[in-house]
Amino acid sequence: MTSDTTLTAAAAGTWHFGDRAVHRIGFGTMRLPQTGPALVPDAVPRDRDQALRVLRRAVELGVNHIDTAAFYFSPLRSANELINRALAPYRDDLVIATKVGPARGTDGRWTEHARTPEGLRAQVEENLRQLGRDHLDLVNLRVLGTDSIAERFGALAELQQAGLIRRLGLSNIHPHQLTEAQSIAPVTCVQNPYGIGASPAQDELLRLCGEQDIAFVPFYAIAGAGREGGAGGAGGAEPGEVRTVAEARGVSTAQVRLAWTLHRGPHVLAIPGTGDVAHLEDNIAAGALRLTTEELALLDRAHAG
Repeated sequence: MTSDTTLTAAAAGTWHFGDRAVHRIGFGTMRLPQTGPALVPDAVPRDRDQALRVLRRAVELGVNHIDTAAFYFSPLRSANELINRALAPYRDDLVIATKVGPARGTDGRWTEHARTPEGLRAQVEENLRQLGRDHLDLVNLRVLGTDSIAERFGALAELQQAGLIRRLGLSNIHPHQLTEAQSIAPVTCVQNPYGIGASPAQDELLRLCGEQDIAFVPFYAIAGAGREGGAGGAGGAEPGEVRTVAEARGVSTAQVRLAWTLHRGPHVLAIPGTGDVAHLEDNIAAGALRLTTEELALLDRAHAG
């Protein structure tokens, strides 16, 4: 399976962002601008041609949901501008999702989150400029903490009414914040950390999204505790149950993790990221991996810890 490049993102099935159908295997661009850990000031820029090849290959293999952000950059490389260079003019069926809230200075260091309507609008306009678009398909409000998001989400809803944004989502949230946002404007998706070993609180949010027909889009589904550093960053040893399934199927543990995530519900999507074409093809192939009842029970045991 890991060498089968004929499999496309369509094998994972589809979900709808309103009137836009997207394949449940998408592509996350956080790792694209650099090699090694992402979102650090001293990141090593990835070869530009290699990054462009990955993006174009993703679309060739049926990916039509790409996740990005203006704060995904390294010295010399910006995920948004790579997307613009590789994929514009954009296909009609392509959904590019971005996120606002966090901010980094030109030196790559984190700065104050945008919390005012003016600050959020500036970030939306920066995404528009970098991507070369007159509207954004989907904007996720990235949240830190448990405080009210009403003013921030309301500001994005106003930009939606103005035609700059088509659909709204949330990232890194708690259940009460989803309820708060839903009272202001429809929420299309929720992006939260999720994968084998995630907390019961994240399981609950996944369930709530399913009940409300909201897409649940995990990040770190492969990396787990490694987070920005990747699967080997801080995750420790791979659970034996994951290795057992991978060895029996002749696939990678990353593919098993992605397949398990997609099995959590028809509303669950995946946006694995990579800067390598071979890894991209493996990730997309994971969308065709159908786990048996016995395998799911084994992996659920690893998930429960």
